[in-house]
Order: sequence, then structure tokens, then C-alpha cells
Amino acid sequence: MWVLMNNLKKAVALLVVVGSLGGASRTQAQSPADGGADGFFASLSGLCGKAFAGKIVTNEPTPAAADPFEGKALVFHLRRCEKDRLELPFHVGDDRSRTWVLTRKDGEVSLKHEHRHKDGSPDPLTMYGGLTAKPGTAVRQEFPADPETKALFTKLNLPVSIPNVWAMEVETGKRFVYELARPGRRFRVEFDLTKPVDPPPAPWGHESK
Repeated sequence: MWVLMNNLKKAVALLVVVGSLGGASRTQAQSPADGGADGFFASLSGLCGKAFAGKIVTNEPTPAAADPFEGKALVFHLRRCEKDRLELPFHVGDDRSRTWVLTRKDGEVSLKHEHRHKDGSPDPLTMYGGLTAKPGTAVRQEFPADPETKALFTKLNLPVSIPNVWAMEVETGKRFVYELARPGRRFRVEFDLTKPVDPPPAPWGHESK
């Protein structure tokens, strides 16, 4: 009886150890995708100074008028990297008016769209965007329109854009994605991170930086 009980205790102890190891493995496997703002910034910062070409993979509904993105070379460039701020110009053909600005603070990430004219002056529709409403992951962050953006859209008579939710995804060594979604509208651009391209010129208004 003693031998039987002793063997039973050893078996239970072994199951506890195996279960603990399994739990640790699951935790380690989940941690890279559970990095929130810090993991997301780390993933993007690894691309600092590099540029990549992209293509439109979703554009719904099909635009009735001429689309400024269709048929144009699409390039994003991670041009400026600071600890809590990243600047990513988005070039559409020869149009260098757009820069995505990401800022990290208190575990949240803000996305702003900076738009400038050729002379460097700001467009009336500029510095709009959103703030993460949930932690997100190292791979994907979502940015629902923030109060300042909703007020700007209202001022410029753009009510259809008030429910905008932007998103960015970065899969290291594979792809970077920019996305816009709202009821009845979805726009998604995917950039190939396996093939860096020559960095483009500075965006308008940033030539001296």
C-alpha cells in the first residue's frame, strides 16, 4: 500500500510540473503579440530609416470619381524615430503632402494625419486622427476618432468621417498595413517589408529637418 501511495504522489507531482511548464510555454507564446503600445512601438522602430512600397488591397465601395490613390506608387518611410514619437511620411506618387504621426503616452498611442501643401503650409484638414481605446497588441493598434478630430470634421462639414476608426498593423519581416474603416467604407493599404526601397524625398514642409 505504501509503495502504491508513494507512486501516486510522484505521478501527481509530475503532472503539476508538466502543467506548470505548459502554462509557461503558453504565456511565452502569447507575450510577443500582447505587447500593447510598447510592443507596437518596438516593432515599428525596427524599421527606422527604411522605406517600403505598397498597394491597395481593399477600397470599398469602389470610388465613383477618380481616386487619388489608384495607379500611383505608394511608399511609406519611417523617417523620424524618437522614444515616444514616430513620423511616417506616406507618399502617393509625387504627392508628398501626408505624414502619419504616432505618439505614445501612458500606455496609449495617438495617430495623427499631418497634411501640408507644397509650400509647407498646413492644409485646413490636418492633424486629425484617433487615440487607442484598448491596449491592442504588438501587431495591431486601432485608433477611433478622438474628440478634437470629431470637432474638426464637424467644422469642415465632414460628418460622414466622424465614426472613422484607423488601424495600423506591423508583422515584422512581412508587412505593414494602414487601414481606415467606418460604416459603409473600408480602405486598406499593405506594404511589403521584405523589399525595402530607396527612401523618398522629405515630405512637404519638412525639407529642412
